Amino acid sequence: MAEQSTPLMPHATATWLVDNTGLSFQQIADFCGIHVLEVQAMADDLAGSKYTGRDPVHAGELSLAEIEKGQADPEYRLVMQRAPAAVNRTKGPRYTPVSKRQDKPDGIAWLIRNHPEVTDAQIGRLIGTTRNTIGAIRDRSHWNIQNIQPKDPVTLGLCSQRELDALVAKAAKARPEGLEPADPRETSDRDRLIEELRAERTANEKAAAEAAQEAEAAAWLETRRAGEETQGA
Repeated sequence: MAEQSTPLMPHATATWLVDNTGLSFQQIADFCGIHVLEVQAMADDLAGSKYTGRDPVHAGELSLAEIEKGQADPEYRLVMQRAPAAVNRTKGPRYTPVSKRQDKPDGIAWLIRNHPEVTDAQIGRLIGTTRNTIGAIRDRSHWNIQNIQPKDPVTLGLCSQRELDALVAKAAKARPEGLEPADPRETSDRDRLIEELRAERTANEKAAAEAAQEAEAAAWLETRRAGEETQGA
């Protein structure tokens, strides 16, 4: 059986279904494509306050008749009425979350320092910024230049390693002769710095993954403890 699509906003939809239907937690979890413990947390008001409910009936993703079938049979698996339309990325600057935008200058400075073969236009497309900003950082006229610290844009979450590697490879092929390092030691130092940065990024990613696993385990134990206390009461 092919896996069906999930709602456009799974957690918001799950919140609405918890508050407005008699569906089981497992039915809601299966329909929304999330873990049943997340639904349990919403019902216990541990996570529900983070999401504003989204009505899947109004959105055309679920019918009232389908909800009634699910309420009548806890084993019934809800069927989506209409899958959300795919969102295609339009041309234009890359979208960067607000929380990441302050990191852009650091990522730009890193690219300018470590990959001089990459053009301003290529940096702009990769990071999602303007040529004016890149130029200001390049000639050190940026208003916040004293606080800009070159940092790997992959570590900052501004692009993926695959995107960065592809860009560098493309730029290297088009590198003008004048940009070749005059001193072999310069290439050696740069390669060593790149290896150090990659090692640091790997360590950071590993630490973040371990922290996420610990947080998930703690949340699961807390949810289980709350459920046991409710049953005991």
